[in-house]
Formats: sequence, structure tokens, C-alpha cells
Amino acid sequence: MKTLSNTSNLIVLYEDNHIIIVNKRPGDIVQGDKTGDQPLSEVVKDYIAEKYNKPGAVYLGVVHRLDRPTSGIVVFARTSKALTRLNKVFANKEIQKTYWAVVQPAPKQPQATLVHWLKRNTKQNKSYAHQNEVSESKKASLSYRVLKKLQRFQLLEIDLHTGRHHQIRAQLSAIGCHIKGDLKYGASRSNKNGSIHLHARKLQFTHPVKKEAMTIIAPPPSDSVWDDCL
Repeated sequence: MKTLSNTSNLIVLYEDNHIIIVNKRPGDIVQGDKTGDQPLSEVVKDYIAEKYNKPGAVYLGVVHRLDRPTSGIVVFARTSKALTRLNKVFANKEIQKTYWAVVQPAPKQPQATLVHWLKRNTKQNKSYAHQNEVSESKKASLSYRVLKKLQRFQLLEIDLHTGRHHQIRAQLSAIGCHIKGDLKYGASRSNKNGSIHLHARKLQFTHPVKKEAMTIIAPPPSDSVWDDCL
């Protein structure tokens, strides 16, 4: 998968002196890893340095991450104070995360709450969903509803109640409902660009410094399937 090459590819949804929120493209990594590919965090630093003509190192705090093949909202802190406060917001679940997922086949129920126990396999970089608690598992909960019926797929809107590793991917797979392109979790074929049709669509939280209510919405990537969802 191709990664960001320069700041011209960056999609900024919101910025001020305290935070910057961007719309991650599928394929971009939020923070550096063993691949050595340029992470989104470094691109955002370059953007800030260029836009505000900042000499020296630019401070940027990574608050949370998205899986590499997914797209959508990522929040970064521009000050240490904002990072500390945002970390508490996420840890205390004082934030509402809404995702879109394009799936096949359709779920048996048009809307439902799913509760599983997820166990992570680090060697496979995969989580397995169990109906009952097993050793080293963590409780995972989400609610979904069918937002739109497409020609071959269904668009689901998902509200996360917990934040577990690969949670949406694993829980939907457990009910036989596979995200388009997600071979790891049971999709019949991959997407050509290596992405999966899972998108962090909306984030609602209180600004860590200004204390104002924030609602951020990110458009999904442009392709024929996502375009049909809009």
C-alpha cells in the first residue's frame, strides 16, 4: 500500500493551537513501525512546520490509532497539556466514536448490540471473538444499524462502546458479516489497493482546552462503493 509522500496529501478536518484532526487515508500508518514507512504523525509535523514556519522540532502527541487498512478521523495533540487531557478523555470513554462499514452478507438483524470477549493473538495480529469469557480475553461491545442497502453490500453505522484491538472487524466477522476487502476476517476477496471498507466517520468529544463540544465528521475515501454510500 502506498503511504503519504508529502503534506499536499494531508486532509485536515480541524486545527487550532491545541489539537489537529486529520482524515487518514487507507494504507497510512499513524505512528512509525517496523516497516519503516513514513507515518502520518511525521507528515502532520511537516505540515505544521511548513504552515507556521516553525524552526526546530515540532511537538505532536499521538492520542489514538487506526488500523492501517482503515480510513477516517485521527486526533493529534499539539501541546503536552492537550495530550494529557485527551489521554484522559479516551481512557475515561468521554468520547463517542462512530464508524461506517461496508459489509457482505447483510446481518440477520437490521440493528443490534454485540457483546463478545476478544482474545488477541499477537503473532497473527488478529483478535478472536468468543461468546463467553476465556483466559486473557477482554469484553467488547458495540451497536450497529443498517444505514443503507447497496446493490451488493450493506452500509452499517457502528457506535463503539469499548476500544479493543480489531474490535469491529472481529465482532462483525463473528456474526458472519464481513467487511469488504478484509481477508483477515473472512472477506471473500481483497480490495485492489489493500484497504478495507471500514471508516472512522464521526467523533464527538469536549475540546481538551476550550471545553467546547466538538463534532467532527470525515468523508470516506472516494471509490465506487463508498460513493454509493453518500
